[in-house]
Amino acid sequence: MNELTLLLTLATIHTIGLISPGPDFALVVQNVARYGRATGVYIACGLALGIGLHTIFSLTGVSFVIQQHETLFMLVQLAGGSYLLYLGLSALRSTYLSWHQPAAAPTQASTEQITSPHMALVKGLVTNLLNPKALVFFVSLVSTLVPASVSWWFKGTAALMLFALSLAWFSLLACWLSSSSMQQRLQRASRYIDAVCGTVFSVLGGSIVLSRVLG
Repeated sequence: MNELTLLLTLATIHTIGLISPGPDFALVVQNVARYGRATGVYIACGLALGIGLHTIFSLTGVSFVIQQHETLFMLVQLAGGSYLLYLGLSALRSTYLSWHQPAAAPTQASTEQITSPHMALVKGLVTNLLNPKALVFFVSLVSTLVPASVSWWFKGTAALMLFALSLAWFSLLACWLSSSSMQQRLQRASRYIDAVCGTVFSVLGGSIVLSRVLG
């Protein structure tokens, strides 16, 4: 398989992975519902940066070394699982306040708001970068498809390509969700979105932490 064909194969598999619902998808939906298009796009930039870094780490062997080092990989899993669990519990707490303490909800929410583009970008970056399942996905993808003999041109192009695809997908998702008709629906359903996203993050993060503690 030549390098051009290999790039197309990587792009196809990565695109399928992107459009499959997961923590990154949930993060965009949740934050567009809360804060609108601009925040969603900055979240998308952060997610794309995280994916670009995962690609670079996998192609250069860094992620493989982390995965093979049991203690280091356990720490990465615990950190990532704990962060996802934190996101989930925060969303569930917000849902609880909106249902049971409507008068106190705005005050509480103000302490958790994304107040700048920088905060949104960092939240997207950290969420993707600390997701242990993303690390395993990229290590598996690279080890299965990419031979060790590929050129540095290929590695750089692959990283830029997967970054660009991720940025395009999540930005388009944020823009679509923030259209006037969709935004009204999302705002009406915001507490339900928080509940669903909070459950997804909590179950995923909790299962990762629990598996490491019990394992």
